[in-house]
Amino acid sequence: MSRLGLAIAVLVACGPALASTSTRVEAEQLASVSAPFAVTREHVSGDIYHYQFDLRVGSTPNARVRVHRVVRELSPWRPRPTTRAVMLLHGDFANFVTNFVPSLGNPKSSAPGLAPYLVSRGIDAWGVDRRWTLPSEDGDISDMGGMGIDQAIGDTSVALAFARATRTVTDRDPGRIVLGGFSHGAQLTYAYAAADGRHISALAALDIYYDLAPDDADLRALACANAAAERDALEQGVTDSSNSLFITAGQLARSLPDEPSPLFPSYTNRGVVLTLAGLTWWLAPYTPLYHLSAPSFDAEGNVSGLSESSEERVSAWFASAPPHQSMRETAEFDEIWCGTTPRPELAKIRVPLFYLGAAGGFGDHGLYSTTRVSSSDVTTLVVRRFGPERVAEDFGHGDLLYAEDAPALAWGPFAAWLLRH
Repeated sequence: MSRLGLAIAVLVACGPALASTSTRVEAEQLASVSAPFAVTREHVSGDIYHYQFDLRVGSTPNARVRVHRVVRELSPWRPRPTTRAVMLLHGDFANFVTNFVPSLGNPKSSAPGLAPYLVSRGIDAWGVDRRWTLPSEDGDISDMGGMGIDQAIGDTSVALAFARATRTVTDRDPGRIVLGGFSHGAQLTYAYAAADGRHISALAALDIYYDLAPDDADLRALACANAAAERDALEQGVTDSSNSLFITAGQLARSLPDEPSPLFPSYTNRGVVLTLAGLTWWLAPYTPLYHLSAPSFDAEGNVSGLSESSEERVSAWFASAPPHQSMRETAEFDEIWCGTTPRPELAKIRVPLFYLGAAGGFGDHGLYSTTRVSSSDVTTLVVRRFGPERVAEDFGHGDLLYAEDAPALAWGPFAAWLLRH
């Protein structure tokens, strides 16, 4: 085991004896993690490296909390100390790597990644994968039915405690850290901050809503209908919300772009990805013109290209999706939007909040949630190219992570906020 791994293992095993007063609770929480745990390290670029820790937290097939850290190194296994840290939660059909370090994905992407960008600016970047990302296509998913929001909140707490304990060893910094999330990862960020929040100093929500505005009654009705259908599927024993559509579409667009699609025969394989990315509201109208990537249209109104994120980056995002996703988590997220289930209340959130939206994604619809928290420190930014009459072609949800101009338009302001918090 590396010196870093050994140090953390000792802290986990003997936490209360070694930790300062401010970290004893975290060390006690980590005592439930089985040790030793698996650690890997891989190169990202320059002096930036990616660490992955698999923490066993139970006896079921996927009872692991997979924690990531992207950091600059002084030497192998020796991170460069920082005074700022953030933990990032991924969105749907993704994991930490494919959303935030896509150059390490399978397939690899040309997108440089938000996490390495933040690291290059002196911010320690962490992440945690939800358990449904762990099993392979033919892996054991017998415990998928238990993968709901409560479990994800608990796993997030373990990951945050682990990150703080690690930073106590490597950075001499036991302080709380910022929790950020993208898409449904941002919805989980809100839920964690309202339900627990003990490990976090601030939160950042990247393009999502949690509470729906009164004017968004149609969106609430859609969430209620989706939640009912998903609950019915769960009652029928369906626990896996497969990501095969995105995976197959991405793979075929990369390998046979001009061939007719077996998914939608009236389209080419390239056309399927362009349509899924640019006209996403056809399948998932989270907002009236919601789209993953800003589209360009031909004279007939078909998507002819993508104007912000390259087709290569979008197809890699799709193709690298985990094969499985939890139906229970999907239903519970929709139930939060519907308002039919008890949920953590945003008024319990008192830490600083940063909302970063995309005009063609959740965008302005996410602003209402920022007015529901009790924090006096709220910053909002919606990235947009055009006025409201051109929302259909404006900066998309996934463009926040994969667009050529994402560093200038989105990541720079986010990094500046993190450095102040």
